[in-house]
Amino acid sequence: MYSLIVTAVLIVGAILLYRFRGPFVATLRRFDARNRQRIEEEISDRRDRLAHYRHTLRLAEEQVEEVGEVAGIDARSAEPLTRFIFEGEQFASRDEAEAARQRSIVAKARQFYQELPAALAQRRKETLN
Repeated sequence: MYSLIVTAVLIVGAILLYRFRGPFVATLRRFDARNRQRIEEEISDRRDRLAHYRHTLRLAEEQVEEVGEVAGIDARSAEPLTRFIFEGEQFASRDEAEAARQRSIVAKARQFYQELPAALAQRRKETLN
């Protein structure tokens, strides 16, 4: 009797898995595509001498907040108005806010490269001891 129940559960499980395979297979395909893209990027980075700077900028971009959008009313004309916020500062256009964000990203990457020699010296000192 026990083996009959186990067999029935396995068959029902297999039917359900087959029925809902679409989302599962799509998730696996997205994972595979991201993995292939990462591997191709690593291969191309081995030949590119500026890849390190690109990776640093990408990491700095992850650390900087996105440009926010705020809807408000113009005080003079009482018309709806959209403002863009970056690091607490309001900008009239998205281009201005994105330019400020880009300057912040570059400054963060520059700071990394300024601190890099001290970090490498510290690592060298730790490995020698």
